[in-house]
Amino acid sequence: MNHVSPLIVTMPHSGEKIPDECFWLKNLSEQVLMCDVDRYIDLIYEESLQSLKIPYHKTEWHRYAVDLNRIPSDIDRDSVQGSLNVSGMHSRGFHWVVTTLGDKLMQSPISLQMHQDLCSLIYEPFHEGVRNLFKQSFEEHKNVFHIDAHSMPSKGTAQHKDPGQLRADIVISDCLGSSCSSYFRDLVIAAYVTAGFRVGYNWPYVGGRVTEQYGRPSLGQHSIQVELNRMLYMDESTKKISSNYVDVQLKVRKALNYIKSELPNLKI
Repeated sequence: MNHVSPLIVTMPHSGEKIPDECFWLKNLSEQVLMCDVDRYIDLIYEESLQSLKIPYHKTEWHRYAVDLNRIPSDIDRDSVQGSLNVSGMHSRGFHWVVTTLGDKLMQSPISLQMHQDLCSLIYEPFHEGVRNLFKQSFEEHKNVFHIDAHSMPSKGTAQHKDPGQLRADIVISDCLGSSCSSYFRDLVIAAYVTAGFRVGYNWPYVGGRVTEQYGRPSLGQHSIQVELNRMLYMDESTKKISSNYVDVQLKVRKALNYIKSELPNLKI
């Protein structure tokens, strides 16, 4: 009898802790510092994950310091000294130089040594935790199904593919069909629709480095990215949570329960 869930969840952008090394992020206003953080996404998901006994992994660290949905080579001359990548190539890369609203974060690039130190402090431990989730689940299952949970602005900014466009409640992304089985994709979409969300697919997001790295359907690793519209549960201007978050929590629980209960019937 299986005791470990074949479903796992990660939250790589939920953290708000700033490393001492990241002096450039100190003393910023809350609105700037929280502009691109998936604030409250752990609050929305965590209680349901625990009660449904779905293993998960999240971070305490701020994505501007190290973005866990990037890879260490996603740097440029503006973020790390000596990078061969041209200025502006990774402004919102491994170390964020500018927010999606255009606020400058880094005034000058950091040293290669600091880049490596931040990798060791933040990036490597997080991804070791993700790999361990897969490993534990594979001990009892031939296929492991992974949701990378995020939040998104309700409207695209000038830095996005969809400037000014209002977005769906949920955006499901599978790296244009390459990161998971179509059966799992359809199940996840059905789950969030059944829970009462308006769901979009691969627009304006197609999936990040996490789904790209861990999505290996031929090896039984099925990864999908799920973006939740922040307007549903928070004031996007003040970055404060709204009373609606409880309703969103319940909908997310319904979606997760749907996915978990239907996975045994999934044809792969």
